[in-house]
Amino acid sequence: MAITLNNKVGVKIDTVDFSDLVTAATLNMAFEELEVTAMGDTARQYVKGLETATLTLSFLNDPATNEILDELLSNYGTTVGVKLIQDAASAVADGNKLYTFDILVNNLTPINGATGDLSSQDVTFTVNSAVTVADSGTF
Repeated sequence: MAITLNNKVGVKIDTVDFSDLVTAATLNMAFEELEVTAMGDTARQYVKGLETATLTLSFLNDPATNEILDELLSNYGTTVGVKLIQDAASAVADGNKLYTFDILVNNLTPINGATGDLSSQDVTFTVNSAVTVADSGTF
């Protein structure tokens, strides 16, 4: 069994590479279940519905450049493209898939923490498109 150290995840939002400012990334993908159980069925039956996904990112706010805050604030309330990859140091391949989708920048936490804490924000975005998974392409 191959085990991967999860420290090379690549994150691009609106073509800006934030990989060096992201401490955690979680892409949750799911489909709605539509019930199609009919009279006479002996168990409930379901078919695939619409895709629904979320992206949760933990950012380190960089007050020197304001890179994260400026990008997110300028796109607040809009839909932007995202690219994720497990290992940004390696090429897109079968074992290093490229995930491409759009998010709605619908919430931010620009001020967060207590005395002595790192300036950071954990944000969950609604994915506003289907998630495309590819074995080739460019991160």
